Amino acid sequence: MKTKLTRQLESTLYQYCLEQGAYVVEEVSMPDKKGIVDTLSYQQLPDGQIEWRCYELKVTKNDFHSKAKLSFIGHYNYFVLPQALYEEVKDEIPSHIGVLIYRAFDPEAVALAPQPLRAPGFLTVAKKAQHQDLQVPEAPLTGHFIASLFREVDKAKRVKKGLALYSDDQLFKELRKRARKGYDVYDPEANLYDRFIDDTTNDAVTALQEELDARNAEYQALKLAYQQLIAPDLGDQL
Repeated sequence: MKTKLTRQLESTLYQYCLEQGAYVVEEVSMPDKKGIVDTLSYQQLPDGQIEWRCYELKVTKNDFHSKAKLSFIGHYNYFVLPQALYEEVKDEIPSHIGVLIYRAFDPEAVALAPQPLRAPGFLTVAKKAQHQDLQVPEAPLTGHFIASLFREVDKAKRVKKGLALYSDDQLFKELRKRARKGYDVYDPEANLYDRFIDDTTNDAVTALQEELDARNAEYQALKLAYQQLIAPDLGDQL
């Protein structure tokens, strides 16, 4: 599971890459079993050349020393680190690997911002990456990049369509699964079934009340029409 800080680095890096004019996607598997890079960017340069950049995000010293393979196969390769972690590990970073430092925006400044910020913080270059030749064939790398982009598009479409994608049986099974966590008799609002039944009941009562109000309005209109057209002299007797 990604930590909150990891997600903050990820979203900030995404916005950073967009501002650089690059296409970007997270968690891309590399050709030739070169591992999975946290973030990969693709940018077409003015001379028509393609530039690939790989980014590995680390938030703790244990994370930095993880045995997971570092997929630094791009033309330029970077660690993305919080400032405190960078101070701890900077002597261990190879000379050709660059470093971007993450700093969070001040909460008070965020609250006073005239419009919502697109990222929770910003990145600064602590160490420039040195150019290297692409470490994998470009054609399969492009294929992996496109496959990862499709994954994200598919995920977004599924979220947009929401529960409509799931059958009643699947939804029921999920409700049953969540119900196994236990029933809290002292806090009914914490129980999924109680919340669902209450909302459904309230919706039904509201719908019935709206229907009753509409019928009553229709009745009053017919009564008035009858008074005016059939028995205008009866007045208030009806």
